[in-house]
Amino acid sequence: MPNAPTRSTVARLMTLLQSSAKACPCHSHGHAHHHHPSTTTASFNSLLQYGRQYASAQDPSQQKEYAFEMAASNIRFGEGVTSEVGADLNNLKAKKVAVFTDPKIAKLHPLKAVVESLERNKVNYVIYDKVRVEPTDISFKQAIEFSKTHNPDAFVAVGGGSVIDTTKAANLYTAYPEADFLDFVNAPIGKGRPVDKALKPLIAIPTTAGTGSETTGTAIFDYVPLHFKTGIAHRALKPLLGIVDPLNTRSMPTQVHIASGLDVLCHALESYTALPYSERTPRPQNPLNRPAYQGSNPISDVWSLHALKMVVEYLPRAVKNPDDHEAQKQMLLAATFAGTLHSGFVSIGFGNAGVHLCHGLSYPISGLNKSYKHPEYDVDYPIVPHGISVALTAPSVFRFTGALCPDRHIDAAVAFGVDRSSIKQSTAGHILSERLTRFLEDLNVPNGLSALGFSSSDIGDLVKGTLPQERVTKLSPGGAPGEEELASLFENSMTNY
Repeated sequence: MPNAPTRSTVARLMTLLQSSAKACPCHSHGHAHHHHPSTTTASFNSLLQYGRQYASAQDPSQQKEYAFEMAASNIRFGEGVTSEVGADLNNLKAKKVAVFTDPKIAKLHPLKAVVESLERNKVNYVIYDKVRVEPTDISFKQAIEFSKTHNPDAFVAVGGGSVIDTTKAANLYTAYPEADFLDFVNAPIGKGRPVDKALKPLIAIPTTAGTGSETTGTAIFDYVPLHFKTGIAHRALKPLLGIVDPLNTRSMPTQVHIASGLDVLCHALESYTALPYSERTPRPQNPLNRPAYQGSNPISDVWSLHALKMVVEYLPRAVKNPDDHEAQKQMLLAATFAGTLHSGFVSIGFGNAGVHLCHGLSYPISGLNKSYKHPEYDVDYPIVPHGISVALTAPSVFRFTGALCPDRHIDAAVAFGVDRSSIKQSTAGHILSERLTRFLEDLNVPNGLSALGFSSSDIGDLVKGTLPQERVTKLSPGGAPGEEELASLFENSMTNY
């Protein structure tokens, strides 16, 4: 694969798109103007070939994608911007707002700042403070029932990815009160029903620097009956606004900093190395059916790689010194770059490119956990934080994918400080894997799956839990791995260092 385009390349692309948008829709193509200086015989023949290609009968299931979409969410970034949420809701003419949070955040500054803003602006609100960290289908349903009972006309999510994802689900099923829970859950676990209604406005206020859920159309949960994670994915779930306030992440414990930061790391790495959008099949027959995760593309590439560099630089600083507010702020920006679809002038991150194997493998790791409880997570049940479950397989994943797109792995290794001239294409995956391993060890991350209580005897169940995660695993640069390859990835992740 070619190296990621520069920001200047993206800027020129956006300028071109803007200039094209101003042209007459019937005459905006170069071949419509015989005097246009860029029109050549070669380009004309190319257009003829394009026409012949799409006029021919083809099997739709075998047609590769030819486009990618950027569905943008609005982001407001700055210290203290949480205070504006009440005015935002008045601007939306909201009459009754449901505020979702978890029991821990309910006692801290972020929720207090939201409540003060709502009351100052005389916004009518109800609070649901029982969101489960690492939610399940059961906890989703409890939040949905609360929402159906109160039937709000706007939502506010104050918390990490668990809170924001739970609020998305509550918003969705309140709009479809008669729907069965599995109707909208990703296939093959659920029916993957498309969302054809406009949902209520949702303002997301993240308190962790990791998931980027404030601007994505996904809601992830543990499906208890099958012991693995799955989710709901549709653009309609995207929050209307993400209020990204660095003051809200200062209450994060060190281990939450690490876990959420590692989620950013893997978002960036997986997005950058994902299957190119133009290689994905099938091409949707209706653009409404184009998936939220579409594969790597020139615009996401720029920001995924930039976010990776930021994590490498700032996550160790944020972990080492809890008072390093600049590092915390930069990690929040990195999460926004890697996980969102809009920042300033250009769409970015994994939100449209997608993730692949680290995330796909992580879902059964969380779901099959029986006794491991990660430090500094104040819950009364076993928990593997999402960022930890994603990161523990990263060394084996990128060792495996290195041969499939070596140039991308070289770029990533350089982001970790490796001299580009010292990397061969044949060793790119191994060198990136080695740097990832050292990065995890320096952060004192658990040493592989065995540290969570897993052994080789669990690999069959882990593979079984990964196979249904086609929404993400098929975006691996080589496509979805088979059972033997998945088993090898889990076996190689039992111990990392």
